[in-house]
Amino acid sequence: MVEKEKNNKNTEEIVKIEEKKEKEVEKNEIPNIEIKNEIIAKEKKQETPKEDFKVVEEKQYNNYEANLNKKSKKGIIAFSIIAILILILALFSTMFSLANLNNVRIIDGVTVKGISLKGLTKEEAKAKLTEEFTRELQSNITLTYKDYSSLINGEQIGASYDIDALVDEAHSIGRSGNILENNYTILKCLIEGENIEPQLNYDNQLLENVVDDVNAKLPEGVTQSAYYVEDGNLIITPGKEGVVSQEERLKELILTSIKTTTEDDNTLEVPVEIKQPEAIDIEKIHNEIYVEPKDAYFTTEPFTIYPHVEGVDFAITMEEAQKLVSQSAEEYTIPLKYTTPNITTNKIGTEAFPDLLSSFSTKYDASNKNRSTNLELAAGKINGTVLMPGEEFSFNKVVGERTIEAGYKEAHIYSGGKVVDGLAGGICQISSTLYDAVLYANLDVTSRKNHQLPAGYIKNGLDATVVYGSIDFKFVNSRKYPIKIVAEVKNGVAKIDIYGVKEEVEYEVRLEPVVLSYTPFKTQYITDTSLPSGKQVVQQNGTNGCKTVTYKYLLLNGNIISKTELSRDTYNPINKIVRVGP
Repeated sequence: MVEKEKNNKNTEEIVKIEEKKEKEVEKNEIPNIEIKNEIIAKEKKQETPKEDFKVVEEKQYNNYEANLNKKSKKGIIAFSIIAILILILALFSTMFSLANLNNVRIIDGVTVKGISLKGLTKEEAKAKLTEEFTRELQSNITLTYKDYSSLINGEQIGASYDIDALVDEAHSIGRSGNILENNYTILKCLIEGENIEPQLNYDNQLLENVVDDVNAKLPEGVTQSAYYVEDGNLIITPGKEGVVSQEERLKELILTSIKTTTEDDNTLEVPVEIKQPEAIDIEKIHNEIYVEPKDAYFTTEPFTIYPHVEGVDFAITMEEAQKLVSQSAEEYTIPLKYTTPNITTNKIGTEAFPDLLSSFSTKYDASNKNRSTNLELAAGKINGTVLMPGEEFSFNKVVGERTIEAGYKEAHIYSGGKVVDGLAGGICQISSTLYDAVLYANLDVTSRKNHQLPAGYIKNGLDATVVYGSIDFKFVNSRKYPIKIVAEVKNGVAKIDIYGVKEEVEYEVRLEPVVLSYTPFKTQYITDTSLPSGKQVVQQNGTNGCKTVTYKYLLLNGNIISKTELSRDTYNPINKIVRVGP
């Protein structure tokens, strides 16, 4: 019993001790529990229940799918629109191409040098361009410098356009690519147009000839040194400073004017510059005049005549000649020595030149004593000249300088479009008469210029002008045998015969100058106070200018064997001048 009570007492004490411990524990844990509860509350607040998370996830997925579907629909619509546009464009291109497939005409908007070829066939385009370009290339350009004037056009330099190539190029526009390229080109032409600028083709040698002719005829032009033989002496005339055209610039201006001129009377001022003459080359002159003497002879098989050649050389040393021309003077005279061969041409008889190869004559006014004298002097210089095969004849060298000392007189010449008096007037009648005799003898002409104005004594296209120191008439004995020139001026007729030996085949020569167009002359009125009021006196009659082309025909037994174009010439009109009383 006692032991039982003792156990109960122990039990109670143990319980009390445990309760006390629990109270102490609870007392110590209170702050920790509050913190813990606060943390838990926050976690609960942030933590999404599983069910809520699923709902959010579902909503997000649905929104994404909706956006995806929306974008997909937009893409499909855009693709559809693009596809429709491509289809429409392809359909339009096909229809546009089919519409132009059988179109043989040049498309709208295509021009050549500004000339519209819209809707033309190739044949129609060729005809139109030919008409337009012919008018352009025939339009006159007047070259002027002080009193000098001269007409030129594209035909004189062989100017042309390749019309066939231009039409082919124009026709190929809108046809040379694929369907899309062709359609784009056609639309571009309709909106912006397409111009083809052609290249001007021309004969550069003919252009050079025009420039040379300008230089030879410019007033106050440069004069090169020249020489001739007279009375056993070599006469050298020094050159003189003067103007020449700026050749390359003049060529550019001429070509530009031809490409842009559409009407006549377009004036072009010749650009010029001062130029010094070339120095006298005495060694070159000596080499040209020096000749070894040769006897005349002939052979029978084959029959060939070889006329004598008289030896020519300076009668002074080269050092003396060089010293002479180094001094300042109007002219220099070098004495010559001649060596006659043992057998001259005359000694072999008339067999040397048995046949008359050609003859040509022109008429002159025998009552005009001054002009007649000039013709006689020039013809006398030429008379008896013998040329070996291949030898060249120079009118200026044979006739020499036309001076008062040589006996030449004042007579009518052309200058600045007028007839005025000048020294040795009429001398060109001899050069022109010789020119035609040479042509009829079927000899080769190497240098010849036409007059600036029509010459009354011969047909236009058959004349040959000469100016000492600048314009020469030259030809070569192109026959197998020597020839001899016989010139005579008498009783109003200037006549030149050419003798030689006929060849196995002799051609008949026919010359045909053709007038292409005329340039009407104008009337110029000049007030003359010496005349009564209103009275008119014609001082100078007018003559129309013209353009010519001259042909040379060779005939055998009456049949034409060949036709050659000798020259294309332009002659300015001679204006009528009327003096009128005030």
